[in-house]
Amino acid sequence: MNHYDLIVLGAGPAGVSAALMASAQGLRVALFDENAAAGGQVYRAPIMPDAKMDGAEFRAGETLRDALSRSKVHLFLGHVVWAVTGDYRVDALGPDGSIACTTTVLLVATGTTERVVPFEGWTLPGVIGLAAATILLKSQRTLPGKTTLVAGCGPLLVAVAGNTLKAGGDVKAIVDIASRSEWLGTASALLSRPAIFKQSLTYGLPILRARTPLYSRHTLVKVSAQGDQLLAEIAPCDAAARPVAGKTKKILVDCVAVGHGLTPSSDITRLLHARHQYSREAGGWIAETDENGQTSRERLFVAGDGAGIRGAAAAMEQGKRVGLACVAIIQGKTVPEPEAENLSKAWQHAARFGQKMAAMMALREGHVDSIPPHTVVCRCEDVTRAEIEQACEAGAHDVNQLKAWTRCGMGPCQGRTCGDIAAELLATKLGVSREAVGIFSPRTPLRPLTISDMTGDYDYADIPIPKAAPL
Repeated sequence: MNHYDLIVLGAGPAGVSAALMASAQGLRVALFDENAAAGGQVYRAPIMPDAKMDGAEFRAGETLRDALSRSKVHLFLGHVVWAVTGDYRVDALGPDGSIACTTTVLLVATGTTERVVPFEGWTLPGVIGLAAATILLKSQRTLPGKTTLVAGCGPLLVAVAGNTLKAGGDVKAIVDIASRSEWLGTASALLSRPAIFKQSLTYGLPILRARTPLYSRHTLVKVSAQGDQLLAEIAPCDAAARPVAGKTKKILVDCVAVGHGLTPSSDITRLLHARHQYSREAGGWIAETDENGQTSRERLFVAGDGAGIRGAAAAMEQGKRVGLACVAIIQGKTVPEPEAENLSKAWQHAARFGQKMAAMMALREGHVDSIPPHTVVCRCEDVTRAEIEQACEAGAHDVNQLKAWTRCGMGPCQGRTCGDIAAELLATKLGVSREAVGIFSPRTPLRPLTISDMTGDYDYADIPIPKAAPL
C-alpha cells in the first residue's frame, strides 16, 4: 500500500494549488479526482483533447493542468474515492480497479453540490441544473437545448445564458430571484476584480445583443410537458423567494436550466467527525477550521468552496495557503509568516467578491414555502414534501430521524441533492434553526459502486474453501 505525506481529494483550483505548493516543497503528494482531467467545475477541460476553446477560464485551467503535468504530484484522475478511514486511508476505484493509499496529512478540496429547490415538474426530462448545463457547454460543447429558459439565482445564470448564446443557442428568458438593486450592491466588489469584471462582460454582452428578456425578482413555479417541449410558468416573488400575487407568464422551450446556488461538500469531513457549523451565507454546513485550514481533527485540512463558498479565484489562493500549512506540519516547522500573510491577503481580496456571490446564492428563508405538497423532494426514494411533513408531525425532529422514517437521503446520492431542502422543510415546520435539525450522517461507500466494479474478474470458483476440520 502506497503511503504519501499528503493526499489531496479534489483537483479543482484549491486542490491543484495545494498539491503543487506541497510538491514543490519536497513532499510526496497524491491528488485524487473522479474526473479524467484536473480543473474542477469552473476550469473544466473539454472532453475532446483537441477541441478549440477560448476564454480566461479555459486558459486558467490549461495553466493548472500544464503545471500539474510538469510536477512530481502523483495523479489519480478518473478515480472515485469511496471510503476514507480515521487513520487516513483512502480507498478509490479507478480504470484499473480498486486502490488504497495512506497519508500523514489529508486535505479535502471537494468543492460543492448544486442546489435546486423543487417545484412542480422539476423531475421532467429536459429540466437540468445550471451546473449540468455548464458541463454540457464547457466540456461536451453541446447546447442544453435549441431554446432554453435559464432560471434561479446567482452568477451561473449569466454564465449559462451567455455561453448558450455564444454557442448558437436561443435563450428565451432569464428568470432571476434577485432584484436589480441586489446586483447593483455587488458592483464595487466586482470592479475590484478587473479579471472577473472582464469575464462577466463576455457573458453579459451576448445577452444584451440578443435582447434576452430578464425577469428580476421572479421565480419558476411550474414546468409541464407540451409534446416534445416544456412549458415553464414563472411568477413574481418577494425577497424571500415566495411567489406573490401578480401576473404570471408561460414560456415554451426545449430545456429549462435551473439552479438555486451551491452547498459545500462536507461528507468526508463529517465522516471523519470534524466539528461543523451551519452558515447560510457560506452555503450550508462547513467544517470549522483555523487560519491554516486545519479542522478540529488533527492533520485534516479543508480548502476551497468546500470550506465556504468564495469562488474559484479565492479557492486558488486559499489552496496555496493551506498547502503551505500542510508542508509546515509535516516538516515540523511553523508557517513562514511573510509568505503566509501575502497569500492570506490575496485570498481575502479574491474572497470579497466571492462572498457577495455566495450571498446571492444563499438559500432564501421562504423559498421552500412554495414547494407543493405532492412534489418529490428526494428523487432517489420518491419522498414528497407531504411525507416529510407527516414524519415531522409524527415526531421526527431531526434529519436522521426523518431519514430512518421516510428513506429520504438513503438513495445513491446520499442526500447530496435533497439534504439541504429536506432540512430546511423540517426546520421551517418545527419553527427551529437549521442547527437544531442537523445534517444527514454520511456513510461508506461515499459514492455508489457496483459489486462487479469492486470484484473485477473475481469468480465464485476463486473463493478459497478451507479444508474440513478433523472431528
